[in-house]
Amino acid sequence: MSAIDVVELTRALVDIESTSGNEGQAARWLAGWLLERGFSVDEQPVEDDRLNLYVTLGDTDPDVVLSTHLDCVPPYFPSRIEDNRLYGRGACDAKGIAAAQIGALAQLREAGETRVGALFVVGEERGSHGARAANRTPPGSRFLINGEPTDSRLALATKGAYRVLLRASGRAAHSAYPEQGESAIDKLVDALMALRSIELPSHPVLGPTTCTVALIEGGVAPNVVPPHASAEATFRIVGPKEEVRAAIEPLSRWVELEDVVVVPAVELTTVPGFDTTVCSFTTDIPFLDAWGQPLLFGPGSILVAHTSEEHVDIDELRAAPAHYAGIAKHLLPS
Repeated sequence: MSAIDVVELTRALVDIESTSGNEGQAARWLAGWLLERGFSVDEQPVEDDRLNLYVTLGDTDPDVVLSTHLDCVPPYFPSRIEDNRLYGRGACDAKGIAAAQIGALAQLREAGETRVGALFVVGEERGSHGARAANRTPPGSRFLINGEPTDSRLALATKGAYRVLLRASGRAAHSAYPEQGESAIDKLVDALMALRSIELPSHPVLGPTTCTVALIEGGVAPNVVPPHASAEATFRIVGPKEEVRAAIEPLSRWVELEDVVVVPAVELTTVPGFDTTVCSFTTDIPFLDAWGQPLLFGPGSILVAHTSEEHVDIDELRAAPAHYAGIAKHLLPS
């Protein structure tokens, strides 16, 4: 079988729009592409027309599984090559990674190694629905090599995520007579100002907990004292979420606090021969804990993921299959 052109495969995947919730076409196209080249593919239904792909090389389940996601954040934009870079939505997060992992499977199969497989999931960017579904039917693998853009370094650990809704309640009144009402927005602003001065936990490897307030809503009209307001704060946590919850509890003087999302921080396995890094982003790894001891590696930079300039260096992309194959071989029993 001829070698897989990972650049060509990446472009084909990027050019199929698959923002979260709309991955069905990309998954089915990739399933057909893999079957044509002799891979075994098990389609795992998730919801509606969304499905994961579990790919194997032999008759038995693998010891090592390579994994990444097929969904992307919006807005979609197609592939192009410029200055030895491949641009497009998903170029590095994470369709280029999926192509590189398939390239690694092909290299290992060519060498007679069949104890490695792959899992391509949907929904990583919005709720990890595919990972949660896959975790209900693990194959008994010993290691999971998850793929996210890490600049081709192995991650020592990833921060977690803790999203909290801050909800303020007030009383509506005519804005000409504000003393007759109670402004929920004023309360929310007071809480957010106080949040900026709260000392948050830190970790010797992962560093400080960070906080981003990215959504704010409130009021009903410009001439009405606002009876309600809310904001969502996302904390990139480095330990138990209870530590952050205790730190922000004083905000309940102004607002109600409601947990929205909790993804734990994760310490990861590494192998010799690779530079290492620490990642502030979260992955599907906490929701695939039944698939084996986790590692995290991938070509591309997280700093361009989710941006209008998302890209991956072509040389780095072409080198990635050998890196994935080398990591897998190190993990396999001799």
